[in-house]
Amino acid sequence: MAADMRLPTAGEQISSSSLSLLDGKHLVVPGDVITSDTGFMRGHGTYMDEEKLTASVAGEVERVNKLICVRPLKTRFNGEVGDVVVGRITEVQQKRWKVETNSRLDSVLLLSSVNLPGGELRRRSAEDELSMRDYLQEGDLISLGQGVLVLVSPSLVKRQKTHFHNLPCGASIILGSNGYIWLYPTPGQQDEEAGGYYTSMEPVPLSDREVISRLRNCLLVLAAHKILLYDTSVLYCFESSLSHQIKDILKPEVMDEIVMKTRQRLMEQEG
Repeated sequence: MAADMRLPTAGEQISSSSLSLLDGKHLVVPGDVITSDTGFMRGHGTYMDEEKLTASVAGEVERVNKLICVRPLKTRFNGEVGDVVVGRITEVQQKRWKVETNSRLDSVLLLSSVNLPGGELRRRSAEDELSMRDYLQEGDLISLGQGVLVLVSPSLVKRQKTHFHNLPCGASIILGSNGYIWLYPTPGQQDEEAGGYYTSMEPVPLSDREVISRLRNCLLVLAAHKILLYDTSVLYCFESSLSHQIKDILKPEVMDEIVMKTRQRLMEQEG
C-alpha cells in the first residue's frame, strides 16, 4: 500500500543582519532558529537551544533594540492602553460589572466609569448602585443596541487610529481589538441629553438587516482566508459580494471569487 507523506523542512535561520533588514519582523514556527548572535536578549515566545535563540510558538518575530520576542499569530487577546473592545456582561457586582472580553481574565467596568442617562457629571449614589441592572445586566453587550456580533481571531483585526466606522453601504461597524466585531444600523441624530449611554431598541428596517447580514458573511469570508480586517478591506469585500445573494456568500466557490476580487482591489490601492 502506497502512502503519500510530506516531511517538514528545516526553518531558515535568521541572522542578526537579516533581522535588521526585516525591521525585526519575520514569520517563524516552533523550533526555528531566530539568531545565533548572543548579543540579543530572550523575550516571550523564545528559548535558548545550544546558544541559539529559538522560537517556541508560531508567530511574528518582533525586535525592540536588543530584545527579541515572538508575537503568536493565534492567541487570547492581551489588552493594551487605548484598545477599543466589545465586551459582554457576565456578572453584576457591588459598584462594578464583570465583562468578558475574549481575554485570559474577565475585565472590570466600574459604575463610576459609566456615563449614566442624562449626561450629568455627578457622584454615584446608593440609588444608582441598586439600579445597575437597569443599565447593564448579564448577557448585555456594553452600551450597544440592536445589531450582530461576529467573533474572529484578535490577530486579524488591524490596529488603527479609529475602530468605529460608518460604512457608506449603510451600516456601522466597531472593530474590537479583542476580535469581537459589532455590526449595527448607522444611528441618526442622537439627543445630546442622552450623554454617553445610548441604546436604541427601535425596529430595524429590512434593508438595514440585509446590509448587516451581508457584512456579517463578508467578515466570515475575510477571517476564513486570514485577511486583515479594517474598514477598507471590509468595504471592498462587501462590494465584491454584491453580485451574489447573501445566502450564497459562504459557499466555497463564491468565497474564493470574492476573496480574489478583494485582494486585487487591496493590492491596487496599496500599489
